[in-house]
Amino acid sequence: MGLLSHLFFPWGLILQALAILHFIRRRPDTYWIFVILFLGPLGALIYLLVEAAPDLTFLGRQSARGFSRRKRIRELESLVQVNTAVGNFEELGDLYMDEGRLPQARAAFDKAINGGSQTIDPFYKRGACAVLMGDAEAAIPDLERVVAKDPSWDFHRAEGLLAHAYALTGQKEKAEALFRQATQTSTMSETYLNFADLLASEGRTPEAREWARKLLDKKHGMPAYLRRRERPWFRKAKKFLSRLPA
Repeated sequence: MGLLSHLFFPWGLILQALAILHFIRRRPDTYWIFVILFLGPLGALIYLLVEAAPDLTFLGRQSARGFSRRKRIRELESLVQVNTAVGNFEELGDLYMDEGRLPQARAAFDKAINGGSQTIDPFYKRGACAVLMGDAEAAIPDLERVVAKDPSWDFHRAEGLLAHAYALTGQKEKAEALFRQATQTSTMSETYLNFADLLASEGRTPEAREWARKLLDKKHGMPAYLRRRERPWFRKAKKFLSRLPA
């Protein structure tokens, strides 16, 4: 191993630096840092092929989609100036949400709803935007409308978001009842962590820890591409657990 490192110096160090940088940013399983450090350039190369290469492929696809999405946004922004059809505002709102532009998405769904939209989807997405923007009180009527019509909407995320909105506005009994209803069939990480946060706010630390650990336990049965997608939630769950009192 020492001879191999000497022959490929300084490329071995560069490989290790790249691997460590990716590890810090993406936070995969902890054992990878030992592979990188103790196997040297070979370990770094293995790590980059197994963990970083799929991310690069994913990011490439995301970049291509992002370019196409932003182009479509510009087209729709021009189109709605002359054609105020509800469908145009709904599509524009969806694209804004995909870009993380929540205030613009919320405004677009407002216009779709005020224009007479006949589906519950813009109400759901306007409510979701409001919750994510910290305006839980405004989100509740929209999400209640959705859940009353279809409790399973968006794989029960509507229920989870409504429960979270109840919790944020101090309606903790209603929040807990709805969280328990949602988690009977949903394993959504967002719902698990929001439920754990509610329990922690009530001083129910063991239950809060249990739900955060349920979130983390999910990754053992996940395929690699799903584990990569869920990593932000795994990191949030670990940080949440570290803040709980012993």
